[in-house]
Order: sequence, then structure tokens, then C-alpha cells
Amino acid sequence: MFILSLTNRRLQNMSLIYYITQVQFEFGAIRLLKQECTRVGISRPLIVTDQGVKAAGVLQIALDALPGLPVNVFDQTPSNPTEAAVRAAAELYKSHQCDGLIAVGGGSAIDCAKGVAIAATHAGPLTHYATIEGGSPRITESVAPIIAVPTTSGTGSEVARGAIIIVDDHRKLGFHSWHLVPKTAICDPELTFGLPAKLTAATGMDAIAHCMETFMAPAFNPPADGIALDGLQRAWGHIERATKDGQDREARLNMMSASMQGAMAFQKGLGCVHSLSHSLGGVDPRLHHGTLNAMFLPAVIAFNAPSPSIKNENRLQRMAHAMGLQPGSDIGSAIVDMNARLGLPTGLAAMGVTESQFDAVIAGAMADHCHKTNPRIATPDEYRAMLSASM
Repeated sequence: MFILSLTNRRLQNMSLIYYITQVQFEFGAIRLLKQECTRVGISRPLIVTDQGVKAAGVLQIALDALPGLPVNVFDQTPSNPTEAAVRAAAELYKSHQCDGLIAVGGGSAIDCAKGVAIAATHAGPLTHYATIEGGSPRITESVAPIIAVPTTSGTGSEVARGAIIIVDDHRKLGFHSWHLVPKTAICDPELTFGLPAKLTAATGMDAIAHCMETFMAPAFNPPADGIALDGLQRAWGHIERATKDGQDREARLNMMSASMQGAMAFQKGLGCVHSLSHSLGGVDPRLHHGTLNAMFLPAVIAFNAPSPSIKNENRLQRMAHAMGLQPGSDIGSAIVDMNARLGLPTGLAAMGVTESQFDAVIAGAMADHCHKTNPRIATPDEYRAMLSASM
């Protein structure tokens, strides 16, 4: 663990570099689940998961790794976690006197568990703790401890301090606190072997978006930059292999690492890709977050290109090098080509998005916590142009 605060006169805010969680990363690491429960003091866990993880048999693998422990299960996490799901799981947690959470699944299950960690231990509505409502300081160390077991390679929520949840008023809000970082991340690439090709591609592009967007963010955080570039290289070099052959051990290993690295790095900040994806995902919760990120990346990279922080540090060229592109290659075009090879949609229109939704999406993006950490602060008209370019 190390904590290092650095100031830079070119930046308005202090940059915080903070790596604090424990990661068990290996094939078969799920066998360590009970050991980690003992280490962090969880004796009556609530597993938070979803129906897909249950149907794939992964929930049973986790249960088998917890012999002798009284375990309760909440398996109703929706594809985009909601305040209603958090509330239901928190009631189950309290009624069974649970003392910790095990999140088994993708980013939705892990984020839902983080919401439960707040709701089961803090009074008041969940929105009281949302970042844009000034809620981060209200999240205290009394949150329920979490062990995260990712089953996708995308969000990296297993090593992140944040959660994204659709609250009762339909806004898709972020919740951020260092107290929400899981006490342990059990990263077992074997648990991703059964992930369908479409989800492998979509979650993989989510990891790529995290690595790219945090690398473009202007905050001074050299460790995060290095982690993000290495993660980008791993993800870009292995996403097609993992999508075409889900049993490819090397590809699955590198994709899980890239996912984790993207989230380790994005403490530096994200930007317009995520402010747009969060907002549009709130407007239409059926849309997959990783797929939306893949659609927005080219337009946002083009928007960011003139930024002094991008140009002065050759950030586009450094990303292109990590991706193995020829000098002078257009990164946005390379992403469009990759999306096509992975079988992802050709744009927002192919996902059912219409221009009639733009006003609501722009309003949400302007209020999102990622809006102000982009290299250029976008205006409503600039967000509209990015939306149009992504159609």
C-alpha cells in the first residue's frame, strides 16, 4: 500500500494517488473465498449476484467455496443496478443479520453490493450519498465489508471506489468513497470462460474505454498512466481472441488484468465517454454500458485531441503505440474497425437511440461526475455534436 499526494500548479485540484486493496489473481483463485472471508471478518455473508451468473453455474462454484458458513443469496441484480434492487438486498442483509457481502458477477452485481454496503449501514435515501449530491463524505467506515468476485472483464469494480446505480428518480448516479473499495478482489479468469462472445466484446471494450479515457484525463498521476497504458496494450491485443475463443486462457487472463488495471487507473478521472454513457444508460437502462462506451470513444477522442494536456504529452501517439498502430494512424477509425470485427453495433442508431433523447442525455451528462475531469469541458452543443457523430 502506498499513499502519495502530489500538487501541480497547472491543475485546479490536488491529485491523489491511492492503492489500497488486496487482489488474489490466478486461475482457480475462487478456492480462496472462505479464507478471505475469515481474513476480513465475514462469518455470515450475503452473496449479491444475478440470474445469469446463477444459470451459468458460477454461483454454485462460489457457494462450494464457502463450506460451513451460513450463506444467504440475493440473485435479482438487474443488468443496470437499481435503488430498488439495493433496497431489497439490504432488507435481506439486515433480516438475516449478515456481517458482510460477497459480490459474484460483473460490474452490476459488484456495484449493487456497494449500494447494499451503504444502504444496510447508513440512514436515509440512497441519493443522500451520491457524489453529485455531495454525498461522498457521508459514506463512513461503517459500510459493510465487501469481497468482490468478478465474472466479466470490463468494469474493474472489484478494485474501484465507486458504484453506478439508477436511483428511484431514474438518474444514473455515481457513489464514491474509499470505504467502498472491496476488502479483497478475487480475480479468477476461469470464471469468465463461459461468458458469451457478445458480452466478452462489450465488457472488453468497457475495459479499453477505462484505460484510454483515464489516460487522457488531465490529472497528474504517473502510476495511473503507466497502469492504463499497459492495460490498454493487454486488452487491445487480446479482446478479439477472447471473443472468438472463450476458452483461450492467455486471452482471458490478459482481459481480466486489463479490466482490473483500468479501474486501478481511473481514480485519476474519466471524461465525456462516461458522462454520456452514464446519462444515456439512465435514459434507457436496456443499453449496455460497455457497448455505449465503445460507441462514444471515437467522437470523444476527436473532441479531446486539441486539448493542450493531450498534445503536450503526446497522449494520442502513446495510446496508438500501445495499440500497435502505425504512426499517424487514426485511433477513432481503429476503434470503429475493432467494434465491427467484434460484432458490436455500428452506432447509437443501431442500438435504438434517437435524436429525441438528446436533450435528456445532454442534461444528464452535464451533471455527471465525469464531466469535469475530461481534458476539455464540453458545452451542451459540443455534447450534441458528439452524440450526432456517434449515431
